[in-house]
Amino acid sequence: MSQKNKTETLANRPWKMRLFLLWKLPLGFLARLRIDNMTMEKASVSLPYNYIKKNSFRSIYFAALSMAAELSTGILAIAHVEKSSAPVSMLILGVKAEFVKKARNRIIFTCDQGELLEKTIAQSIIENEGRICEVFTEGVDSKGDVVARFWFTWTFKPKKNNA
Repeated sequence: MSQKNKTETLANRPWKMRLFLLWKLPLGFLARLRIDNMTMEKASVSLPYNYIKKNSFRSIYFAALSMAAELSTGILAIAHVEKSSAPVSMLILGVKAEFVKKARNRIIFTCDQGELLEKTIAQSIIENEGRICEVFTEGVDSKGDVVARFWFTWTFKPKKNNA
């Protein structure tokens, strides 16, 4: 099965996605994050509004929004690292956020920078050095209004061979 088919299967099969979240991101599982759509270029992750994620202002707590936003960029990074020609480690170096409107219903974060992540990872492997990549994701509500914007700075570095 090709890498593209593996990632699309995760997005299209809710039970596989729930197992992935339970195993790799248990807090994401509890928050009921959902990968709505995914290709190697673009990923959309949704976060429902419910009691467990609300704050005292009757909106979704910023940390829950951050988790969904990170997953929309991170799932693309993971997919490209897994298909790369060499083992690569990845880590978040920084995050910037802008909160535009109260999140009072399902929020969908979409990142369409898979190609940038792929190029950064490939460059890291070719040059055998760590590389930094800033990617953008935006969360919209059910009316299509922007609720939040996030910029995640990811680092990628080829793993050293111990042979």
